[in-house]
Amino acid sequence: MSKRSKDRNEALVTIACVQMEPIVGDVERNVARSVEMIRDAAVERGAKLIVLPELANSGYVFETRQEAFACSEVVGEGPASKAWMALCAEYDCYIVAGMDENEGENLYNSSVCFGPEGHIGTFRKVHLWNEENLFFEPGNLGFPVWHTPIGRIATHICYDSWFPESHRLAALQGADIICVPTNWVPIPGQDPEREAMANILVMAAAHSNSVFIAAADRVGTERGQPFVGQSLVVSYTGWPVAGPASPTEEEILYAEVNLADARRKRNWNEYNQPLRDRRRDVYSEMLGSEHEPGWY
Repeated sequence: MSKRSKDRNEALVTIACVQMEPIVGDVERNVARSVEMIRDAAVERGAKLIVLPELANSGYVFETRQEAFACSEVVGEGPASKAWMALCAEYDCYIVAGMDENEGENLYNSSVCFGPEGHIGTFRKVHLWNEENLFFEPGNLGFPVWHTPIGRIATHICYDSWFPESHRLAALQGADIICVPTNWVPIPGQDPEREAMANILVMAAAHSNSVFIAAADRVGTERGQPFVGQSLVVSYTGWPVAGPASPTEEEILYAEVNLADARRKRNWNEYNQPLRDRRRDVYSEMLGSEHEPGWY
């Protein structure tokens, strides 16, 4: 087959977004449910990249810092880490999941990436939402991109998606896909008959940065806070290739994509390419980030 063949599948990956309903404070149950759904994704459809919601190990609506801390774990050492790393090794897959993380006396709303080789990396939510500010420290690890055998993986969490810089900094480092563990909530003024505002935001971000985005939301109502579901996988074109999922029910959303398309097809026409066309003479190339550019 020619190296320039349009049928190349050198980075063909089945992605699974696990839309589940964690229960706040019930770590054992949450981990067990996540394991059950991850197994379904890996066994039934051979998923190689599996994304879980925000704070999948702990639930979301904490009443006290003590409760939040009791649900947290050190990355790589706690029950969620051990269970997810074991599944990655068993099924030769990669998991990106939201985690209540502790480091000493600090708590972080984190997204962790595990693979067959173990812990690959951690992202800590940069833009905290509402009462998260009472429990968590702002993220201090920037927006890393991890090079893996299946592609270049970036991640951010929920409210981070409202900031164009979150997506752009990942794309500028060469990310093929941004995994978004999230707990989207209803937005004031939202027409209940329309798609979630977050879906529109990630579609626009995927389009303007030529990256795939896989967003795994949670469902249910927790201590009076409803969540909107509607997980989705978006192509580098900005159009969904799977979802939106149900607004109310647990489910696993699947998409088979060629992640290399995010690199090969960034040119929109003979003259325009959204990352190359940036006016780096009028603002910082990396928006002040210490990360090095890596897309070109």
